[in-house]
Amino acid sequence: MRVRYVLAPEAALDLVEIWRYIKEQSSSAIADHVESVIRDKIAFLARAPGAGHSRKSLTNADVKFFPVYSYLVAYRPETKPLQVVSILHGRRDVEQILQDRL
Repeated sequence: MRVRYVLAPEAALDLVEIWRYIKEQSSSAIADHVESVIRDKIAFLARAPGAGHSRKSLTNADVKFFPVYSYLVAYRPETKPLQVVSILHGRRDVEQILQDRL
């Protein structure tokens, strides 16, 4: 099976931290479900990299954003396989975090 996307190390850590937070706040079953939905949406983005939107108010880098629940998946639409750079809660300082990552 061909890899359709890759998570940057920071994005992989984001996903682990999201899972841990949700597990602490509710349950591992819900954390598993949220992670599964996020991964399903990333797989969708790999098939349709034009989905999502640019956010020039957050970054001028060539990345797009796609919302999943309260999270923003930031990805590079031109990369093959698709590279996910961040998976961040919308209430975090997304602009600052992306400055450090891009």
